[in-house]
Amino acid sequence: MKAEFALLAWFMRRCIRQPGRTVTTGRGRRFPPPKDLPARKLCPSKDMEGQCPQEANGSHPEQSEERLPTSDLAMDAGSCAGPVQTGETVIAEGKAKIIFPSANEVFYNPVQEFNRDLTCAVITEFIRLQLSAKGIQIAVPGEEKVEKVVVDLSEGEEAGSEPAPDEEGAARAVAAVGEVCKEGVRILEALAASGLRSIRFAKEVPGLRAVVANDFSSKAVELMARNVEFNGVGHLVTSSLADARMLMYQQKAEKHPFDIIDLDPYGSPATFLDAAVQAVSEGGLLCVTCTDMAVMAGNSGETCYSKYGAMSIKGKFCHEMALRIILHSLDLRANCYQRYIVPLLAVSADFYIRVFVRVFTGQATVKASASKQALVYNCVGCGTHHFQRLGKMTSHGSNFKYSAASGPPVGPSCEHCHQRHQVSPPAPPGAPRSRTAGHAALTCCSLPQLGGPMWAEPLHDPAFVQRVLSALGSNPGRFGTQDRIQGVLSMVTEELSDVPLYYTLDCLSSTIHCNTPSLLQFRSALLHAGYRVSLSHACKNAIKTDAPPSVLWDIMRCWERLHPVKRERLSDTSPAFHILSVEPTLQASFTVREDANPKSRKQGLKRFQENPEAYWGPKARAKAGGGISTSLQDKRKLHQNKRKERAEDGGHLKNIPCKRLKEVRTGWGGCESGGGSGGQRCGSSWPRCGCNTP
Repeated sequence: MKAEFALLAWFMRRCIRQPGRTVTTGRGRRFPPPKDLPARKLCPSKDMEGQCPQEANGSHPEQSEERLPTSDLAMDAGSCAGPVQTGETVIAEGKAKIIFPSANEVFYNPVQEFNRDLTCAVITEFIRLQLSAKGIQIAVPGEEKVEKVVVDLSEGEEAGSEPAPDEEGAARAVAAVGEVCKEGVRILEALAASGLRSIRFAKEVPGLRAVVANDFSSKAVELMARNVEFNGVGHLVTSSLADARMLMYQQKAEKHPFDIIDLDPYGSPATFLDAAVQAVSEGGLLCVTCTDMAVMAGNSGETCYSKYGAMSIKGKFCHEMALRIILHSLDLRANCYQRYIVPLLAVSADFYIRVFVRVFTGQATVKASASKQALVYNCVGCGTHHFQRLGKMTSHGSNFKYSAASGPPVGPSCEHCHQRHQVSPPAPPGAPRSRTAGHAALTCCSLPQLGGPMWAEPLHDPAFVQRVLSALGSNPGRFGTQDRIQGVLSMVTEELSDVPLYYTLDCLSSTIHCNTPSLLQFRSALLHAGYRVSLSHACKNAIKTDAPPSVLWDIMRCWERLHPVKRERLSDTSPAFHILSVEPTLQASFTVREDANPKSRKQGLKRFQENPEAYWGPKARAKAGGGISTSLQDKRKLHQNKRKERAEDGGHLKNIPCKRLKEVRTGWGGCESGGGSGGQRCGSSWPRCGCNTP
């Protein structure tokens, strides 16, 4: 034992002369160098919640995986760095190059390059605003010097000009890319995986004080440390092996919050939101990605409620509703600590959503949070939706009174298609499913839909989004997906910020079984009627308007007169029959107006890109053994266009054994025993067996 401690002391003395090395004894025990010892305070407790369920942005280590001791939170890049090994590739994105193994041990998805580019652009402008208040300018390589408008986000809406240098021309401090800025921001990437995002921050975003790249997988942290050394950003990026929640909780307890927290997990970020809203600094930036869109888009409303505290419903507006659900969840969790959120940007792209919000503290503002949330009543017959605020805020001079809202905003049935909005009492025994005693006729699909609560305030800060667009315009070619970023943000600036959710042209047309008007014709009809209208970045054929639903259906009635449908084929209980049986009170004009075509559409900006290659979407979860099983690839090929193309030979169907004669038949054909010797049949009544077929 004495010999071991003597050896350890000798190693520690060498570490003082060679800082940054992690000591490993002959018995396999690892000891961090002296400069890493304070990181012990960030280690997760072994007694908290048993085994951590955290997934490292897709990396999911099994229980049998050997982990490094949690005391080695600050990993040494020098001990892991080395040349590219066999089976590894170098992936270049932006100005970063990362070493990536061929095995699927650490998660990486090239589809999310748009996500990472957008994050770098937003963080750059956020840092510009933060450091400008301290008299520090940031220098972005390739950016032209143009006059910018400074938005005071802490005050909400006020804006002013950027402070000009004094008449004597005194030079202001400049923060450059790749340099440590003592007055800069501190960033946490809570689920960093390969560390690509953190490395890009260090090489592309100026004004940084430190970047902490954290993950719970030892394989990911090992690769991360190598990539940090490979890119030469060890002076800015520190790799960390810890439970992201414990890391954020302890930083909050030590009163050392992060200025920016980035959450991009594999699936739902719900388990990290509570810690994130506490660990971000006052006015700090919280960046959150959700990839569990099946849950948030209405496939599993009960699961959505358990994760985000809101019921999701299926509807054409599901992608925007997903954005509003995550904002509601963030604000709800922040309210527990007398904090509230201010959204800067919320984007739905590909198979995920991404939100950027600032977090502030204020008891008076938190009282108004209930009035910012709303329930949505959605009619499954015609798709008409209405909103019910949860709270009401009224002003009395300089004071405000907060109370519960009154409602509901709709009656028992939809005024347009006569379908039910709310749950009707159960039918008496023996009554037909489509009709209940004492109630109007209901079709079996006319079940009610009540969704929410969700965020009912604006999704974006238009002034901040305009700043990001201005910066991109003055620095062309900065990002690989810059054309798409400019197209999406241009649509964001054109959206009606005070109109939640949207309608779609195909849904309105299919409801009354008529052909679809062109986008410009329908927008022109709304503009001629005196209403505002815009598109939505979340859906290609969306219509956002402040016109009431009655006006929309009047326009569709006028369109149906020009393009009549065969009304004799309509059922008396169908939504189309009820809608078309009413005479329109508004005479719509479909003459195309010049202002009906938005600027982003006129300029041909890239707004909705096509998938550039096969399997362009969510990737398989990373696992300790690495690799993607061949069965997964076969399953993907099997389900690719499964509703459009069917193999004629039935080879894509499973071989199902006959229950009686234990012989295998193929697909949906007859049992092979049915034509066997003696023409014997199994006599089974099993629907999939053809032995009973005469």
